[in-house]
Amino acid sequence: MASVVICGAGVVGLATALMLARDGHEVTVYESDPSVPPDDPAQAWTAWRRRGVAQFRQPHNLLPRFRRVLAEELPEVIDLLVAAGCFEGNALHPLPPSVADYVPRPDDDRFRFLTGRRPVVEAVFASAAVAAGIRVHRGSRIVGLLTGAPILPGITHVSGIRTCEGIEFHADLVIDATGRRTASTRLLTEIGAPAPLVESEDGGFAYYTRYFTGPRQPVRRGAPYTPYDTFSLLTIPGDNDTWSVTVVATAGDAPLKALREPECFTRVVRACPAQAHWLDGTPVTDIVVMAGILDRRRRFVVEGRPVATGFAAVGDAWACTNPTAARGLSVGLVHAQLLRDVVRRCADDPAGFPLAWDEATERVVTPFHHDQIRADRDRAAAMSPDRTAAPAPTPSPFGAAAFRDAEVFRALLETATCLALPREVLARPEIRERIDIAPPESTDTPGMPGPDRESLLRLLAS
Repeated sequence: MASVVICGAGVVGLATALMLARDGHEVTVYESDPSVPPDDPAQAWTAWRRRGVAQFRQPHNLLPRFRRVLAEELPEVIDLLVAAGCFEGNALHPLPPSVADYVPRPDDDRFRFLTGRRPVVEAVFASAAVAAGIRVHRGSRIVGLLTGAPILPGITHVSGIRTCEGIEFHADLVIDATGRRTASTRLLTEIGAPAPLVESEDGGFAYYTRYFTGPRQPVRRGAPYTPYDTFSLLTIPGDNDTWSVTVVATAGDAPLKALREPECFTRVVRACPAQAHWLDGTPVTDIVVMAGILDRRRRFVVEGRPVATGFAAVGDAWACTNPTAARGLSVGLVHAQLLRDVVRRCADDPAGFPLAWDEATERVVTPFHHDQIRADRDRAAAMSPDRTAAPAPTPSPFGAAAFRDAEVFRALLETATCLALPREVLARPEIRERIDIAPPESTDTPGMPGPDRESLLRLLAS
């Protein structure tokens, strides 16, 4: 079995550690943030600060794919999340009012999900790592990579890490799980490796979030992510009778910066009938703002040759998108499971591992990233206050049939919750046929009532 060092003790890093340790590998985790999670994960929101994670107190949604990976690999973590007060639900509920077929299907459990605030969820994974005997060194920032004898001609071999305290730790595999702020490019080029390929763009979104608590979770009357005219609303249940409401705007929309003020935030959400009641709780934060989040992907095989051997990046350290669809942790867990699978196949083949890891990533996970980039571009264009400059949005391949036909709606929901890629469900003959025979009167997708641009500006200026 291999010795593995994982850089980063976030949710994806710890999930990777747990899966690899379960296979018998010797796993050690280094985390730059010195703060220690509380023994009781339910107390993490008030008792834990992670200054190195910009999105630590931003909303996170654990989609059905997240839960499915846990059920397959780490079922005890599901029990720990529930014990910590995380919310359990089914993404099918409610169905759109335009779908008349409410008959349950035998496999509807695949849409079950868990969710909670990020500090609580991460504290659960931290406690699971401790219980599994995984060594987690907190407050140890990685400042350099160690090198060993090349195993492929002309390619740098990573053989371990060096911490800010000067500690050198040798390992068969170094895994970067440090998230969207990863320093992998610098660390690799400092040891003579070529830089990975990097694709980067600013998705252009700004997020205005407030957390609430109350005696019970709000009843859902619309989709978690609901687009309106030049803004969107994201409503996510949390742990221990908490929840979050987020107004999503484009970063360059100057009038919407007034959403930083609680009164403006409240007026806008109150004007949306499907979400107004999500304000009927006690606020536990002010308005939490996040913007300037880059969409970025790194590829560590360049022109068919690995940048380095003995190294892999997982989760946001590989690719990240704006969190409009709240996919980050769910896709990250899929990536972690995939990494474990490739390590199983290539544990005795370090020369073949980089290409196998790149091939698996490109085939299984990269399509989720590309689909989200396209969706974000379309949504950002649709939300632009300057409609003359905005390109026409890409029509949904599911058409309005998704809001009339229960089977097509389930297919669409599979793609929204990362259970499947659009190309996979659209390749099913029965789904394609239902889309093709959708009646002409269903060509208009029903929308949620809410303020148009003119009404929005009046609400902000009141």
